[in-house]
Amino acid sequence: MAGIGDEISFKSGVKGIVEKIYQNSVMVSVTENTTNLEFEGDKTVIGHKNYEII
Repeated sequence: MAGIGDEISFKSGVKGIVEKIYQNSVMVSVTENTTNLEFEGDKTVIGHKNYEII
């Protein structure tokens, strides 16, 4: 499980920094996005099973 400040990758081309940890997910500030996905306010929530710590 990622900690606050850890860099993670998800969705095959999106990277971000963990800002807040929830029971089943983390809030991420998106820092790199090479996909066609758009994130409102450059933040998103990702479930623990859907990311890798870099």
